[in-house]
Amino acid sequence: MKVIFLEDVKGKGKKGEIKDVPVGYAQNFLLKNKLAIEATPGNMSKLKGQQKRAEKDAAAELAEAKALKEKIEKITVEMKAKSGEGGRLFGSITTKQIAEELAKKEGIKVDRRRMELPDAIRSLGYTNIPIKLHVDVTATLKVHVIEE
Repeated sequence: MKVIFLEDVKGKGKKGEIKDVPVGYAQNFLLKNKLAIEATPGNMSKLKGQQKRAEKDAAAELAEAKALKEKIEKITVEMKAKSGEGGRLFGSITTKQIAEELAKKEGIKVDRRRMELPDAIRSLGYTNIPIKLHVDVTATLKVHVIEE
């Protein structure tokens, strides 16, 4: 019996796959527990429609991320901090502070966890911070730390 998996079933199939399984297994386990549906022509066309919709959504998300990348790369965020000798800061500038400043000044909301800053900024000057906007899109934000 051909079935379309609605969820991942360990050892049998992944969500959206169409596989041939034994009739008893399909009727007594997969269909009963709503893990799969029978692969009728109507259900097959529904699956194709869902896959097309998912592809269209993914393409829109990628385009949105690319547009945001271009916008972010034109921006330089200025942060003020107290500093001592040799440009060392008293304290540090974290991704949370950078995200808040970006939202306040430019109106762009970016999750601080998407910023790939290995350690907080502890000195005056320019720093480039990579921001992971999408699986395929990474933007670079310029942060300029100036003395307060």
